[in-house]
Amino acid sequence: MTLEGDLSNCEHRSRNPLNIGASHINSHKNSLHSDPTCNYKMYMTRQVRFDKKTQVINELIRRIESGQMSSGALLPGENLLAQEFNVSRGTLREALSELKRRNFIATQTGVGSIVTYDGFSLDQRAGWAQALADTGAGVRTEILRLVAVQRPDLEVRLGTSSLVALDRRRIAADGSIVSLERALIPAVDGLENLPQNGLLEQSLTVTMAAHGFIGDKGDQWIGAGPLNRDDAVLLAREPGTVFLKAVRTTFDRRERFMEHVESLLDPVHFRLHLAFGSST
Repeated sequence: MTLEGDLSNCEHRSRNPLNIGASHINSHKNSLHSDPTCNYKMYMTRQVRFDKKTQVINELIRRIESGQMSSGALLPGENLLAQEFNVSRGTLREALSELKRRNFIATQTGVGSIVTYDGFSLDQRAGWAQALADTGAGVRTEILRLVAVQRPDLEVRLGTSSLVALDRRRIAADGSIVSLERALIPAVDGLENLPQNGLLEQSLTVTMAAHGFIGDKGDQWIGAGPLNRDDAVLLAREPGTVFLKAVRTTFDRRERFMEHVESLLDPVHFRLHLAFGSST
C-alpha cells in the first residue's frame, strides 16, 4: 500500500488524522499530518488483486454447489474465464489453484482432443490445409473472402477491433464441399496488407509464422447445429442440415491474440477423438 497526497497546504502537527496507531507514528519522526485541505489517495493494489481472486473463487464455488457446473464438467479455457471475470490470467490461475487445493476442481493428465478426417488425425499446429494434405485425401481449399474489417464488438475479447477476415471452404476430391471456415486475424505487423498481398503458399499458418506469430496456446469448442440459409448455400446443402461447429481462439508465445476461427465441418468426414488419463 502506498500513500500520495497534496502537501502544499499541509502542516506537520502532533495529531493523528489517519488514526493509524501511536507505535507507527513514533517510528516515523516525519509522519505526515494534515489539515482538512490535504487530499490523500490510498492505493491498495495487493488488496484489489486479492479481492478479485476471492470473487473468482466464490463465484465458481457458487456455480459448483448450485449444480450450475456439474461434476465432471470441463471448465472453460483460461482466456475465456479471465475475460469473463475481467482479471489477469495470473490472478485466475491463483484462484484455480486455490479451488484445486480445496478439492472443488481437479485436473486430468493426458487429456487431449484430436479432430480427424475420414479417420486420419489432423495436426492443427501445422494448419488445416497442410494437415488435410498430409492425409492424402485430395482436399483443396478455395478462398471466398480476404478483406480488412472493423469489429468493435470483439475488441474486449480479442484486444483489437482492426482485423483481417479470411473465409475459405474445403472441397473433397469428389467435388463435395466438406467445410466452411471463417478466420479473423489481427491487422498488425504487416498482416494488414494480406488483402493486397494474399497468403504465403496459400497457407494462413505459414503466413502468420512469417509475420512472427507462432501459435502456442488457446482453446477450442466443438458442437453441432443446423445450417442457416447463407451457410447452406456456401456448402451446397439444404438449410437445416446438421454440421459440426468448431470455434478456436489461438494466442502466440508472447500471449498476443493471433487467430479466431469458426469452422463448419461435415460430420460425414470430420470426427472429434478424445484421449484421457487419470485424475490428479
